[in-house]
Amino acid sequence: MTSIPDNAPHQCPGTQSEDAGKASACAGCPNQNICASGVPAGPDPAVELIKNRLANVKHKILVLSGKGGVGKSTVTSLLGHGLAKLNPDLNIGILDADICGPSQPRVLGVRGEQVHNSGSGWSPVYVTDNLSLMSIGFLLGSPDDAVIWRGPKKNGMIKQFLSEVDWGDLDYLLIDTPPGTSDEHLSLVQYLAGAGATGAVLVTTPQEVALLDVRKEIQFCRKVGLPVLGVVENMALFVCPNCKVGIYCTGRKRR
Repeated sequence: MTSIPDNAPHQCPGTQSEDAGKASACAGCPNQNICASGVPAGPDPAVELIKNRLANVKHKILVLSGKGGVGKSTVTSLLGHGLAKLNPDLNIGILDADICGPSQPRVLGVRGEQVHNSGSGWSPVYVTDNLSLMSIGFLLGSPDDAVIWRGPKKNGMIKQFLSEVDWGDLDYLLIDTPPGTSDEHLSLVQYLAGAGATGAVLVTTPQEVALLDVRKEIQFCRKVGLPVLGVVENMALFVCPNCKVGIYCTGRKRR
């Protein structure tokens, strides 16, 4: 009988298959090298490491959307600022998990800051006294540098963010994710399995093309057992100044 690791991606061929570690479904899987070598896969030691690192983080919330450009990063930053201002005694952290398109440093006004490394790990950048941020944007030589990485390297960076950042005591850790339901999302869910993710907030806009993708994100959450905390419909009140139609506008003035 074909054995399938507990943290395997959907459509995993199994460790006993000739395609183990080689099939398209294996790309980006944390177990890819182990399966390809024929060595039986065991529990990823990073899961326990991340569990211990995030032991003092009460709520871990992923901000998801299957569609790009719907305002996911904006919603994450506003949610972080809102929680931080709601109660000064709350400590909020934001993890920018969009490896190829890190935008939180610019959105939160801390672009150009540097991350310090100590014996306890990376120290996040503080936006306010009770709001901190970690992003790969702080590790790039220039804001214009492109991150051209394959799945396994992006997964390794996410693992490093979760296991090596010294967040301290947090009430909320908000994780801003890239669009889609692929490598980064699977890695986050798998690595947070031991630490316990609180749930996900989904972001969309009213257009049907965005709703089609967010429905896929809901299915992703159901398949990986991630509770959906709510859905934010961004730009719902936008009215085009030209055609007055709203978000479905053509941009042309009405005669």
